[in-house]
Amino acid sequence: MNELDSPQLIDTDRRRMAARKGSLVSTSEALEVQVGSVDKRPSGGPSETTAPVGLKRLLGDRWSCRAYLPDQVPDDVIAEMFGIAQRTASWCNTQPWQVYLTKGEVTGRFAASLTDHARTHQPVSDLETPAEYRGVYKERRRGAGYALYASLGIAREDWDAREAQRLRNFEFFGAPHVAVITTDRDQGVYGAIDCGGYVANLINAATSLGVATIPQAAIATHSDHVRAFFQIPSDRLIVCAVSFGYADTGHPVNQFRTTRADVEDTVVIVNH
Repeated sequence: MNELDSPQLIDTDRRRMAARKGSLVSTSEALEVQVGSVDKRPSGGPSETTAPVGLKRLLGDRWSCRAYLPDQVPDDVIAEMFGIAQRTASWCNTQPWQVYLTKGEVTGRFAASLTDHARTHQPVSDLETPAEYRGVYKERRRGAGYALYASLGIAREDWDAREAQRLRNFEFFGAPHVAVITTDRDQGVYGAIDCGGYVANLINAATSLGVATIPQAAIATHSDHVRAFFQIPSDRLIVCAVSFGYADTGHPVNQFRTTRADVEDTVVIVNH
């Protein structure tokens, strides 16, 4: 869904050992996170050589993980991830995101209840979902889907296997953590746009710390159940979720990568 062709795979064991220090402020198993801080460093331009190269490599290294090791991410690493993402720009600095973050047995309990619900109920979304995929958007979507099923050896006509893989979305692909991203209802579409920026920064922050992620709109297609599970108030809209943990790099599903369109196909330059 969000990967490049040839990223550098994460050496999970080495990075995980380096990350195991400290603890998050809260020790509860389900955390409601809304971090705010002021960066008091003086503003300035990028470093002479490292900023563009570092960002390009980071974006190239990130990919969507669909099989995880059971290990919990250390609390201090989680705090760092969300602290970095909190620097996301937003309209009038409203920072409309609020996150419901699971750890420990809560993740498994949420996965079991959501999977059972998704198996027996029609989707209910807080936000409008795509009405149709046409043209190049359909081609890109199909290409990603074919690559996914091919990595798992699932034939196009094997509907049972395809349904089983669809339901893996609601198990968070075995990730030990899931972060449900919500926005302020009154801020409308632009609040959701700001949350999209937050999600992008969160998954890239995770990559920089050796943590694998997958952003999931599928979770928000059952907003009614998600809202009931976390007791999310009605003034919040459920945008998506980000599942994360340490990648099972030996799993076949984590071997495929999607492509990206050329810049010429996505940027219109107006010079007259």
